[in-house]
Amino acid sequence: MSTNKATSSRALEVCFSPALIHLHDISDAIVVVIDVLRATSSICVAFANGVRSIVPVASIEESYSYKSKGFLVGAERDGEMLAGYDLGNSPFSYLDPIVKGRDIALTTTNGTQAIAAAKDAYQIVIGSFLNLDSLCEWLIAQDKNVLLLCSGWKNSFNLEDTILAGAVAEQLEPHFTLNRMCDAVIGAIHLYSIAKPDLNGFLERSSHRKRLERLQIDKDVEYCLTPNLAPVVPVMVDGVLVKFVA
Repeated sequence: MSTNKATSSRALEVCFSPALIHLHDISDAIVVVIDVLRATSSICVAFANGVRSIVPVASIEESYSYKSKGFLVGAERDGEMLAGYDLGNSPFSYLDPIVKGRDIALTTTNGTQAIAAAKDAYQIVIGSFLNLDSLCEWLIAQDKNVLLLCSGWKNSFNLEDTILAGAVAEQLEPHFTLNRMCDAVIGAIHLYSIAKPDLNGFLERSSHRKRLERLQIDKDVEYCLTPNLAPVVPVMVDGVLVKFVA
């Protein structure tokens, strides 16, 4: 595969919110779903720790219905794990040996909603800082259009997802022609370049960081902003997330 910028015909785009995905043709694109704090980070940790599959679902009730099928069930709303569920949205939950070899049904405030919004994509893949380099290498090898979909906060723009989109776009940009990139890509790359020296510090005043302060999960935030701790590529196959195996 040629990686010459002058001959590439692939499109690279960033979508700042699932509410805007209708503006993009994703029928021939790989959609990278991004929810840094914390759904896609936790999904990557889960697969790095031996989870067999994850079924992302939109509703709390649907997630719980999988319990009778032998699944572990996870549910989070507004940052908090719900009573009666096995797992929440903390990456540290998925380091528990109990998840190894298990199937999980998961619903979250933003991440699983973004996955649902991307249902018409050619392929859905999960992105986080934790799998940054592995994800980029995989995307470059696919030779397909790429849309980086930021989950945001309840359909609104947020900083942390946009910064990760910029980090991914920075690595992918040499493999795409400039006229096949949208301004959102350029903006995300610039934002990441500003934040890169101190991601944690840059996000101190971010809205979602403020929301999470009441939960006292600073260690979760720092973990989710650390590159390449979970070098896996979770991909969607027939509505189920599994770890890509070459």
